[in-house]
Amino acid sequence: MGELQVLLETHGLMLVFLNVLIEQAGAPIPAYPMLFVSGALSMREGGPSLAAVLGAVVAACLIADTLWYFAGKRLGQPMLRTICKVSLSPDACIRQTQSLYIRLGPRSLVFAKLLPGAGALSTAMAGMTATPFAVFLFYDAIGAVVWAGAALMVGVAFSDFIDAILAAFSHYGHLALLAVLAALVAFVGWRAWLRIRLLRRTRRIPRMTVTELEARRMADRLPVVLDVRSHGDDALDRIPGALVVDPDSPLEVLAGHPETADIVIYCSCPNEVSAAILAERLKRAGYGNTWALAGGFEEWWRLHGQAGQEDDGAQSEADLARDAKPVR
Repeated sequence: MGELQVLLETHGLMLVFLNVLIEQAGAPIPAYPMLFVSGALSMREGGPSLAAVLGAVVAACLIADTLWYFAGKRLGQPMLRTICKVSLSPDACIRQTQSLYIRLGPRSLVFAKLLPGAGALSTAMAGMTATPFAVFLFYDAIGAVVWAGAALMVGVAFSDFIDAILAAFSHYGHLALLAVLAALVAFVGWRAWLRIRLLRRTRRIPRMTVTELEARRMADRLPVVLDVRSHGDDALDRIPGALVVDPDSPLEVLAGHPETADIVIYCSCPNEVSAAILAERLKRAGYGNTWALAGGFEEWWRLHGQAGQEDDGAQSEADLARDAKPVR
């Protein structure tokens, strides 16, 4: 038996726990290979039991996900923007995950870990939406079992093949480890390059500032405004007059508008990526006068929504002061 196999059989549970904890915390270090190996080793005499491995995985997931839960509960939207900025997953996956949680609630945690880039975002959404902590833990634990159980069953089914790979790793020693590290670096680099290329492409889409949008509104030349955020967003939490659009579905909402119409699209993602992707699609369809809103909804709310709220607050205070005056 090689040294690698001895190490895995001796300290396998701790390695699984640490690997899962690091991955669920957000590091791009996949835990599935370790779970495949653990499933294969469980078939051997003296190997870790499936129940023990599953317990270690669930414990690691609950620790990491609880941190994401409270971060989402405390930080809210800034937390989501941070996840979007550091995530290597496409922004479409992030938007779909938000939509999924809004529609299904904590039940989406059962399979969220199986979706690319959805694990941390879903747990942060649980905190943001004030999901009861006990409910969150219940569904999150089920999700951890589903996620880990699938990988362990693959390891059990292909245990002979995985044993051969482990034997080869033990034979080649450091060269095999270097090969694994090189593959990991190549994977992360490839995903990062895809994201960089997407950002470069979407930067070519023209932006319209919130100030210009409001100037057009005041001049009664308001363009068609499209909202591509998650469909569960409150209608009141939206730019006035905006039409909710799913960027991946047919655009019947524009059926009554000529191709010469001015169109502004906004989202809540960094770099206006989702808005720019839809703008690309519209330009290819012939809608040449299309912009992404610079800064998205957060910029509009910062410059316009909060000001309106302050004005409403000032008016309310004036009304209260007037009503409080004694009648003579």
